[in-house]
Amino acid sequence: MATLLILLMCTAAAALEPNEILVVVNKDIPSSVELGQYYCQCRNVPKKNMLALNLGKELTDTISREDYNGKIAEPIRKRLSDDKSSREIKCLLTTYGVPYKVGPRKPLADQLELLKPLEENAAQYEKQLADAKANSLPTNEQNKIKRNLVIAQGEIDRIQGKETDASVDSELSMVLFDDYELYRWQPNQLNKKNRFPEEMILTIMVSRLDGPTPQIVRGLIYKAITAETYGLNGVVYIDSRGMPDDKQPNSFAHFDQGIRDLAVLLRFRTNLEVKEEQTNKLFEPGSCPRTAIYCGWYSLRKYVDAFDFVDGAIGYHIASLEATELRNPNSSEWCPSMLTHGVTATLGAVAEPYLEAFPKPEEFFLELIEGKCLVEAFYRTQPFCSWRLVLIGDPLYTPFKKQPGAR
Repeated sequence: MATLLILLMCTAAAALEPNEILVVVNKDIPSSVELGQYYCQCRNVPKKNMLALNLGKELTDTISREDYNGKIAEPIRKRLSDDKSSREIKCLLTTYGVPYKVGPRKPLADQLELLKPLEENAAQYEKQLADAKANSLPTNEQNKIKRNLVIAQGEIDRIQGKETDASVDSELSMVLFDDYELYRWQPNQLNKKNRFPEEMILTIMVSRLDGPTPQIVRGLIYKAITAETYGLNGVVYIDSRGMPDDKQPNSFAHFDQGIRDLAVLLRFRTNLEVKEEQTNKLFEPGSCPRTAIYCGWYSLRKYVDAFDFVDGAIGYHIASLEATELRNPNSSEWCPSMLTHGVTATLGAVAEPYLEAFPKPEEFFLELIEGKCLVEAFYRTQPFCSWRLVLIGDPLYTPFKKQPGAR
């Protein structure tokens, strides 16, 4: 609760402006270009702030690491570096037609000779751990062996190129960086908990307009503007699991407490009605009318059709692999399903991200309540870049811009 009280004291900062957004489209897919043009028109983004890339006529979800570097990253880097008018860009907006997953890099050829001794070390640690368990050695001794095993296996995976895939958008956050380690993640410089000198900050915010159909994607823009115009009105549905807080960072129990803290926050800071489910069950199908905000877990890749989303609704489902099939209208994953059923903004993972990679729900929604737009709230609270999360929605969407209940 002390953490929550500290969060409530946060203040707002300058908002993202339309002229600070670069809209990225696939010039080979007409619907991608049309969506980019429609967004610029609706949000008063200058026409010159649209970058059309040659990414092929086929609608693909995944791009190879080599093609990502040559066809996406390099043209964007060149535009941001060479065009003086583009140096004010703070946010990239990728669109339907632009791949949203980038594949792994190749193994590190100059370090392959290290694999054999590392594999031998890992095998030794596995044997030591098995012996330690069999002999009931103290937990601290077993943990020491586990740590050594994890370090050795991590080095093996790094050299082999495992866990070097990412979402295109998360990788693009670091498009202005020089060479950086492609293994798992890099720290997000824009996270409010980090303290990077301003002159060192190169991270760019990235959001995506994407979904099962171009019509659904177009609706994300319309519904965001509608909610800003008339206010976000409806009911909040919070689905925790009732796990006692163990106060251990990045534990399931502590994260679950954060979801319950979110319910307290929304009751305290808005006039929206808040309903909670605090057991291992989920909200039942059809049980959540007028959904303005949904946050919960877990139900891996098994969307429950419980929600009647209002215009402007935000859905945040914390589970692995809920954004691997963004463009599949028949997917049972949570992100594409919520988009199909009318949500206006959501976020999810294109591959296993681990719990520590998700923004804390109470922190993310506080940023929105304080007046941040969608992409600012996300980047002020997500821990990592060059990793596997993707934010879907109008980056300028400010849900509490005209919310009468926000206080």
